[in-house]
Amino acid sequence: MRPLKAALPDEPAAPSPEAEFNELIRYHAGDADAAVRTLLADCRYLRQQLALTQMGMSTGFTRGWTSSFDRD
Repeated sequence: MRPLKAALPDEPAAPSPEAEFNELIRYHAGDADAAVRTLLADCRYLRQQLALTQMGMSTGFTRGWTSSFDRD
């Protein structure tokens, strides 16, 4: 019997930060201001989702781990 990992398709390589940046600017037709506004809106949305998750999740569920809004 083959290992389960071998049956799964290979994950694509993560794009480089420079490639992601170029794609973001290209998506916004070269408008860096619009790109930053989109990123800030995404950040705001994800923080709201994190706050909702914190309210509904106990520390026992995550074995003591708690989420944080800031990078450590």
